Amino acid sequence: MFGENDELLITLAASIIAAISFAAFALPFLNRSEKKERYRSVIEKRRKALFEATRDGSQNKKAAQDASARQNIATMFKVQELTGKMGEKVRDKMLQAGYRNPKAPFKFMMAKILVPVFLFGIAMMFLSGVEKEISDVMQLIILGGAALFGFKLPDILVKNQMMKRQEEINLSFPDSLDMMLICVQGGIGLEQTVDRVAAEISDHSEILAEELGILSAEMAMLNDRRKALQDFARRVGSGTAKSFATSLIQAEQYGTSVSQAMRVMSDEMREMRMAAAEQKAASLPPKLTVPMILFFLPALFIVILGPAGIQASAAGVGG
Repeated sequence: MFGENDELLITLAASIIAAISFAAFALPFLNRSEKKERYRSVIEKRRKALFEATRDGSQNKKAAQDASARQNIATMFKVQELTGKMGEKVRDKMLQAGYRNPKAPFKFMMAKILVPVFLFGIAMMFLSGVEKEISDVMQLIILGGAALFGFKLPDILVKNQMMKRQEEINLSFPDSLDMMLICVQGGIGLEQTVDRVAAEISDHSEILAEELGILSAEMAMLNDRRKALQDFARRVGSGTAKSFATSLIQAEQYGTSVSQAMRVMSDEMREMRMAAAEQKAASLPPKLTVPMILFFLPALFIVILGPAGIQASAAGVGG
């Protein structure tokens, strides 16, 4: 019934479908294990950095004396030293966007310099290749617009990444607080609670798991819990993280119950999440007005008036 070529094609198609099905089934599990490995690697790197930073002062002094010339030059060109408060803001912005590389602020500022130059050159090449004569004012507008877009592009990309991370953290934080509350009420210490919750939520929110894991490492390695919480709030940058850090700092400072503070924070964050969802739902009707006018109404007019137009054209042809 089928030839050898047909049977070969059917076998090949069945093999491809089976491979795709297996990949679709196995990919989530592989991705989950990859997320866990990435989470562990980030935490281990932070623990190692904290351990090295908290060594004996004599070892630190010796290491500083034995630093190579290349390290000294890199230290001289730190963004923080070059730009002061601006460098601090850039560093915080990079951390909030998830870029933990110490060179990220320097690369960001170099991008703000090089990208406008690159786009300005592209615009110059475009204008020189256009046969139609363009006025000087229009050329200035095109060149200035290209340079301005290149200057703002790194900020736009980083801000977009920051908003995505903060949105995911805000969605997952109330559930994490509930788990922390259960652990604290069970008599587990705050450092172990944060570490356990970070491990539990690594499958659902990798970003929050990383931040909580780093917080746990800093709380365990540093003597100042207050500084660890402040670093967490600055690193995340969202309102929920700042409220979390402020509440725990005040609970420790004034001796109030940590579990009660977590319960209040969890309720407040759920209310904030519900309010944000209601606000988003309320903003949908104005956004849908233009698509309805452009796509729905023309189709409705065609459906309603189409038969009448066909009959009128048919009557005109018959007459």
